Amino acid sequence: MKLFRSGVVRRALLASLGLFPLLGAVISVVWMVLAMGEPGASGLTKLATWTRAMLSSPIGVLVLVQSAYTALLSLLWTRYRTYEAPEGAVWPRVSVVIPAFNEGPMVERSIRSVANCEYPKDLLEIIVVDDGSRDDTFFHIQRLRREYPTLVKLVRFKGNKGKREALCSGFRAATGEILVTIDSDSEIEARTIHEMVVPFLANADVGAVAGRVAVLNRDTNISRMLEVQYALAFDFGRAAQSTYGAVACCPGALSSFRREAVMPFLDEWSNQMFLGRPVNHGEDQALTNLVLRQGYDTVYQRTAVINTLAPVTYGQMSRMFVRWDRSYIVEGFSFAKFMFTRYRAKNRMLPIVTFLVSNLRLFLFFFALLSLPTAFRTELTVVFHSGVALLVGALFTALYYLRVERSFRFLYGVLYAVFSLLLLQWILPWALITVRDERWGTR
Repeated sequence: MKLFRSGVVRRALLASLGLFPLLGAVISVVWMVLAMGEPGASGLTKLATWTRAMLSSPIGVLVLVQSAYTALLSLLWTRYRTYEAPEGAVWPRVSVVIPAFNEGPMVERSIRSVANCEYPKDLLEIIVVDDGSRDDTFFHIQRLRREYPTLVKLVRFKGNKGKREALCSGFRAATGEILVTIDSDSEIEARTIHEMVVPFLANADVGAVAGRVAVLNRDTNISRMLEVQYALAFDFGRAAQSTYGAVACCPGALSSFRREAVMPFLDEWSNQMFLGRPVNHGEDQALTNLVLRQGYDTVYQRTAVINTLAPVTYGQMSRMFVRWDRSYIVEGFSFAKFMFTRYRAKNRMLPIVTFLVSNLRLFLFFFALLSLPTAFRTELTVVFHSGVALLVGALFTALYYLRVERSFRFLYGVLYAVFSLLLLQWILPWALITVRDERWGTR
């Protein structure tokens, strides 16, 4: 009892929660092996029966791949460590670029959070790009520029040109050695800019840093579900990828880049084409691919936190996911063009494994959808046990949220798993069909 009161056991338990996704995958597989075998059969016989049943069904193979991938991420996660600044570090000049379009009063909160951060003000500049807003966004930016005349700079477009062009203009106006991007519907924490710079000081191979994205508005069921989903996607997944220096997407909501890794490629980035049409979405993943292609590491810094407005309706959420999946498809092709080359000196295999496994899941998902009507007649046992296994895995994966936020809102992660299974499975096929549609969707 004395040991527990000291907090040692409590801290150890919280630390171990990162392995709960692995435990969920193992329990799901063991449960299916025991449940699908003949009563009274030996363990090996049950294992053989289960293996044949799962491998004979696309749905079963999908569950196996998902379980194996979760296990891989869990093991990689155990190796993740946040970066710490070396002693005597010389802090660089930082330019924070905030593109804004029809953001209204929220842009003030975003700018003010940066202006009040703990980074040295003589080494900081804030460049706000008004992307042709048609509301009072410009008025709010002007007010903050008068309040912080030495910090805030303004670039204004007469008409809307898109987020990618707004970022390009902000980068060109920047004077900092480190370029930080922040969404205008978000607020950073006091130490965020400091923490976004630390990895560059600690490791000369780092070319880009992804921050942790949390939800600012936790007032609807959808935003609460996304709060847990963000923790899994933006913390658990990127922490695992960071261990081998290849975070696949440094998010536009909060990322930082070495100036020399970005500036020579602005024209290529802003003029990106796919299937003969300009690419306007996925600017963050496209920029990440450019940094990776040069041989730099892209890493994750958990201690750099931004709180962003999440969708609050089903329509907003689905449009956001469609845009993300279109970007995933387009940038997957971009990464595939160089992933087998010697673009970096080490750690080339795990990015390939992650890419192949992720896309294998995509193909299995389509096969599973096509085989679902037949499976319900001929493979009902596999379908039933696979569904239960996915829910068990979702429960244990959602427990990871306890480690991040120490809140029992993790149950919204299980709700999200059911919600996603029933109402979001159309998004990826639709994104593939409409991949050439460049409309932003959520604006």
